Amino acid sequence: MIYIVLLRGINVGGKNRIKMAELRKALETAEFKNVRTYIQSGNILLESNATEHELKRQIERIIDEQFHLTIHAIVRNKNELETIIQNCPFGEEEIAHAKESAVGECLYVTLLNAVPDPEKVRLFTETDFGADRYQIFDRNVYLLFSRSIRNSKLALRVEKLSPYCTTRNWKTIDKLSVLLNQPK
Repeated sequence: MIYIVLLRGINVGGKNRIKMAELRKALETAEFKNVRTYIQSGNILLESNATEHELKRQIERIIDEQFHLTIHAIVRNKNELETIIQNCPFGEEEIAHAKESAVGECLYVTLLNAVPDPEKVRLFTETDFGADRYQIFDRNVYLLFSRSIRNSKLALRVEKLSPYCTTRNWKTIDKLSVLLNQPK
């Protein structure tokens, strides 16, 4: 099966540094197939016969043993990534409007390790996020920022839905989809 593995919090602000070439080599040594990475923020594409849970544990263990870092991995398969793209709840007009006032990117997806607890969702939905918008679908939260992800109450609160999650901008999600569909 083809998987996308998204690592949380690596190479950010000089912390949790992992060179992607070294990570690819470690994963290839562990016999993962067709290992590719995209940019320095921990986006990995690979093939494995493991289940999602097994793959998550294996990669976290490899990072711990090889790089001496405790890093959480969020895993999606190829079909799930395509579903994330197809299910974007925000239309082109909404996104274009947000881009007009945004500083940098405006559309993101937070990928959760599990479906959030209903009580956490209830508390989340009771919060006023101003002009920032979101939609929760399964283990994914689509985020549309009116200004910036930086210092946004929505960006800070979305991580309370699950202890293990990571956020990617839409350009990264699109690029991972393109890479998945390119010949190896």
